[in-house]
Amino acid sequence: VQPHSGSQANAAVYLSCLEVGDTVLGLDLAQGGHLTHGMKLNMSGRLYNFVNYGVDKVNHRLDFDQIVKLAREHKPKLIVAGASAYPREIPHDRFKEIADEVGAKLMVDMAHYAGLVAAKIHNSPVPYADYVTTTTHKTLRGPRSGLIMCKEEHLKLVNRNVFPGTQGGPLMHVVAGKAICFAEAMTEEYAIYGQSVVDNAKTLADTLL
Repeated sequence: VQPHSGSQANAAVYLSCLEVGDTVLGLDLAQGGHLTHGMKLNMSGRLYNFVNYGVDKVNHRLDFDQIVKLAREHKPKLIVAGASAYPREIPHDRFKEIADEVGAKLMVDMAHYAGLVAAKIHNSPVPYADYVTTTTHKTLRGPRSGLIMCKEEHLKLVNRNVFPGTQGGPLMHVVAGKAICFAEAMTEEYAIYGQSVVDNAKTLADTLL
């Protein structure tokens, strides 16, 4: 719970499982990805060899034919799933199948839809991913901060790459705010809120389209 932001959470994971120059598969920024998914001016694109996948040009859903092809061709050490601007549910199980096939670890950045996962409206990446990162201030509606979840075997390295690897002391007032946020996310009222987010988004889409 110590990361100060989602970007720092992602950086800590990268430092935990990658060496400089390692190949990573991530969603193209122009097609819904995030700066830390390999954008050339971001530290992720400067330190690592990101190969970007995208969405189908017709239906604008994740192009899994392309993802499989790129994974088999480039044999990435890490596959990053999740998005900043992708309005569909992300099939984490499909990414897990691809990662297992090519011997890659799987990281899911669920910053923009973590609240929907908590409300049990979006499928959870936790059973499938080696690492899950998120912010806490978007759909989770908590304080501005970050969070990392990982398998037990990766915990020591992740902890080390948060502190002292990427930041100094924890912001305990923010950690306290996260605790309140997580408690609220376990309530029935929160589940109603999550469903309302989806219902309102569908109404907006139907109106605009």
